Amino acid sequence: MPTLPPVIGFAAPSGSGKTTLLEQVIPLLVAAGLKVAAIKHGHHPADPDTPGKDTHRFRQAGAQTVLFSGPECWFMIQDRHRLPEPTLAQQVQRLTGHDLIVVEGYQEENHAKIVLVRREVGHSDWHQRLSQVVAVATDDPTLTTPVPTLPLNDPRRVAGFIQEWLQRTKPTSHVI
Repeated sequence: MPTLPPVIGFAAPSGSGKTTLLEQVIPLLVAAGLKVAAIKHGHHPADPDTPGKDTHRFRQAGAQTVLFSGPECWFMIQDRHRLPEPTLAQQVQRLTGHDLIVVEGYQEENHAKIVLVRREVGHSDWHQRLSQVVAVATDDPTLTTPVPTLPLNDPRRVAGFIQEWLQRTKPTSHVI
């Protein structure tokens, strides 16, 4: 059985800047030589397929799963309206071959998390009520936590922390 990649999540209320921070941190991790996969968990229906394209036409014809493969990328779309939503563990199983999986969402799942605390958004207690918080990235210099505090607006420091975390953690501790 292949070893599952380590998983680290970014958790915060909506509007805290999770996506913005991740889009700044990911290229820094890639530049450091890591193969990074990203999982975004949403609460609303989303459809990345384009009406009129072959994949969309196949779905409209009744295919529950459509896989597109080309020389530059491949993707799979699966209509799950009659199936239960997949867990984070099920998603991670599909992403072997990476050095790290970063996750936005799945806050209640069992994986390491960096909690974002932005003063203007509030919810400064999230790091206390979520499990497996390994750091807090914040713009509030008065916030005290039992875990390392990182500057929210410094993606290099956040990426550096993740690289250190990867070196400190054993692969067997990443099972979710």
